Formats: sequence, C-alpha cells, structure tokens
Amino acid sequence: MESLSKYQILFNDYLETNKQKPSPHGLYAPIEYILSLGGKRLRPLLALMATEAFGNKPEEALPAALSVEVFHNFTLIHDDIMDQAPIRRGAPSVHNKWNENTGILSGDAMLIQAYQCLEPYQNDLFVKLIKHTSKTALEVCEGQQYDMDFETQKDVSISAYLEMIRLKTAVLVGHSLKIGAWIGNASDQEAQLLYDFGVLLGMAFQIQDDYLDAFGDPKDFGKQVGGDILENKKTILYHEVMKSGNIKEKKELIQWYDTTVKNNQKVIAVKEIFKSSGASIASQKFVASYTEDAFKKLESLIISEQGKKLLIEFGQNLMNRKF
Repeated sequence: MESLSKYQILFNDYLETNKQKPSPHGLYAPIEYILSLGGKRLRPLLALMATEAFGNKPEEALPAALSVEVFHNFTLIHDDIMDQAPIRRGAPSVHNKWNENTGILSGDAMLIQAYQCLEPYQNDLFVKLIKHTSKTALEVCEGQQYDMDFETQKDVSISAYLEMIRLKTAVLVGHSLKIGAWIGNASDQEAQLLYDFGVLLGMAFQIQDDYLDAFGDPKDFGKQVGGDILENKKTILYHEVMKSGNIKEKKELIQWYDTTVKNNQKVIAVKEIFKSSGASIASQKFVASYTEDAFKKLESLIISEQGKKLLIEFGQNLMNRKF
C-alpha cells in the first residue's frame, strides 16, 4: 500500500531512534529482538493516520504509536509462551530463542515501557491516553483468558467466541485509532466513531487471521500454519463446522479436538473438514461483513476526504490480505 509508505517510514525512523538500553542485556535484548522482527505495524500506523485525518501532524502521534506497538509486542511474547508457539514472524519466538523466564520478564518490562511512551503528552490529554490504555490493556487480558478457557470448554457459542476476539484483538485496533484521533484534537464523539470503526476492522482482521492460520502460506504468514488446530483452538472455522457441517463432519472434528495429538495429519484432516463443510467460505463472509460495517461508521465521520479514503483503502487491503 503505497499511500501508507510515508507513515511506515516515519514510524520506523522513530523506532530506530528509540533503541533499548544496553544493560542488563538479558532484559533488553529480547525486547530489541521482538521489535526488530517487523510485522505489519498496523496499529501504530493507524494512530498516525488518525492524527493526520483530524488535521494534526502525524509526528505528534509518534510516542503514542510507539506505545501501541510496544504493548502489542508485549502481548505477543506472553501469548507465545502460553501457546508454546515456536515461531513468530518467521523467526524463533522470544521464549524459544531465550527461555520462558526471560520472555515473562522482558514482556513485563515492555508493558511498563508502553506507559512510559505516553509521558511526552501533557495534562488532560495525558490522562485520557493513560486511562484508555489501562482500559484496553485489561480488556486484552480478559480476551486472552477467555481464549484459554475456550480450549477446554465443550460448548462455546459463536457469540462468545466473537466477544473473545473483540477483547483480545479488536479493542487494541480501536484504541490505536482513538488515541490518534484525540492527539489530532478530535472530539470525544468523533474519537468514539473512529474507535468503533477500528473495533469492527479488528474483528475482520482476527477472523482473517483465523483463516490464514489454517490456509495461509507459511512463507507469507510468518507463523506456524495450523497452530490453532494443533492447540485445539475453537476459532470461527470450528464454530461454523458445528453450525453448518453434517453429522459426520461434526463428529470427526470433535474427535480431532478431543485428542492432544500434534502432527501434520491432524492439520490436514481438520482443514479438509473446514473446506468440505463450507466453514472456510463462511469465515470469509464474516470478514467482508465486518469490513463493510466498519466502512459505514466512516460515513458519519467528519474528517478530511484524503483521511477517509486512506482508512477505506486500509480496510480493503486488510480484508484481502494473505499474511
């Protein structure tokens, strides 16, 4: 997306000037490592875009954008430990490269740094940013707990699953846009509309992530394909099988999810059920629906036409992404 390149350059330059302390090496090297792995950097870019959309310079949002990126990567380190994920962004996960204790402590340090990043902001704006960061951080933890709970629960409804991904993933996307809007001097009402747009976009993003976890190209996806299947995670694909699959498909899926087997045979078999039941197609319809609902939120938002166009283009690219 060429129109995002200026934000990417701006943020990457800022990240480069905010290197970690050299000592203690065991604490800060893993932080530098996870941040250096890149990734899509969607959340910090959204903060910069939102600030400029409301008429302020995107440079004003750089500390907040870094806060979002540091917080997001903190959650990835801890998530990978909980999931025992060996790979992150095509490279060894932090706990795999070092050890679990290092991952826990470095992750804790990143959570603190996410708040420190907001210190350049003053007075009422600082209070709003801090409060919304705390609210969002707690919601992300709630979402992660639901995610872990669902791994062992037999009956998890689609609505419960959607609420889990709203908390675990979507609220941070909304948060990025909302704090960017505030820094751009948006009213609370305008900032909330942009937050709602971000949450809906975040839902589409996570459901696409669920789909790509099963059907993505490992070279593009940057994570272990089939990881959710091996961990018996009941993603939207699982729920769609249980909703629309035939008796045979449901029975076979339950049998696979009742085992602790972690091999490629399980991944292949479950993916075939996802395809034959129509679950894979249904998941893509969810992505399209949430993206369309997100665009509707923008219709009543008074921002620059260029800003609105950029956000729509961003959402369209997110919906069609392959990694």
